Amino acid sequence: MKFNTFSFRVRYAETDQMGIVYHGNYAQYLEMGRVEWLRALGITYRSMEETGTKLPVIFLQINYKKSAKYDDLITVETTLKKIPTVRIEFDYKVYGENGELLAEANTVLVFIDMATGKPKRCPKYILEKLM
Repeated sequence: MKFNTFSFRVRYAETDQMGIVYHGNYAQYLEMGRVEWLRALGITYRSMEETGTKLPVIFLQINYKKSAKYDDLITVETTLKKIPTVRIEFDYKVYGENGELLAEANTVLVFIDMATGKPKRCPKYILEKLM
């Protein structure tokens, strides 16, 4: 599976005084998209950590198109860009409930061995689920 969508409503605490989503919250929305992408594969961050792998973000780019507002139903579309190696890269599209494109983004994460703190190859069990 290379692509997944996840929808949720914008909470009041995520907005500024104008009722518009604060730009920094989009990074959290992308993380929610990644977590749900993995969950759709049958993998959780917790299970990765329990098997000694962590997955920090090393690159984040967001191109904002339109503002999301309080109580909007937004959808994060998460797409695996290519088969992971030591790095895993995702593209995202964030849509409003009317289908308007709100933002496009890209992240790169690296697989880290929790015991050594060093980069490692993508775990085999993840690669198997992608084939």
